[in-house]
Amino acid sequence: MRVTRSGTAGTVETAAGEARITWFGAEAPWIVLAVGHGAGGGIEARDLQGLAAALPARGVSVALVEQPWRVAGKKLAPAPRTLDAGWRGLWPALEKPGLPVVSGGRSAGARVACRTAAELGARAVLALSFPLHPPGRPEKSRAEELLGAGVPTLVVQGGNDPFGKPGEFPDGTYDLVEVEYADHGFAVPKKAGTTGGQVVEVITDAVGGWIGGLGE
Repeated sequence: MRVTRSGTAGTVETAAGEARITWFGAEAPWIVLAVGHGAGGGIEARDLQGLAAALPARGVSVALVEQPWRVAGKKLAPAPRTLDAGWRGLWPALEKPGLPVVSGGRSAGARVACRTAAELGARAVLALSFPLHPPGRPEKSRAEELLGAGVPTLVVQGGNDPFGKPGEFPDGTYDLVEVEYADHGFAVPKKAGTTGGQVVEVITDAVGGWIGGLGE
């Protein structure tokens, strides 16, 4: 399949302010993947850009979503309830006739996707670098958000993520893919012998295969 739209951006008014959606569309899409960013960065994150570049060829239209606080140029993310309000407000713009929507995000964006998936009617959730707990504070677990998503969920987690290593995740009805040696931003040390491009390929292959399974 050829990509027919690449980086087509538009804004959406929400209760939390103006959000922005950048579309990377497939020629004949059968599903939409909407992915939000984390609290420490935007849609320029290499895993998000990698998904936008790779998945349209598999029939997946990718929407990279910028929350209102980011569009407004603020440096600090607001409270979770405000992030959820922004996601709810832009959701109608993600829905295309006849196409299911996978709700996704990285870090704080993954938490938003989990918290709102059931109420918004998401087909599934993609959680990139889910922040299971603050670094060094395993007792402050956010597992309830992940386990409560209520839809098929894929977690893609760095093997050395200080916000929660794969082995720390609880049992549950979700899939988990480990990116060996990677940190919260999916960076790997040189001694791992893995390049950034190879890491992105691992992520896009895992996500593409999992989304493909949703249509079976």
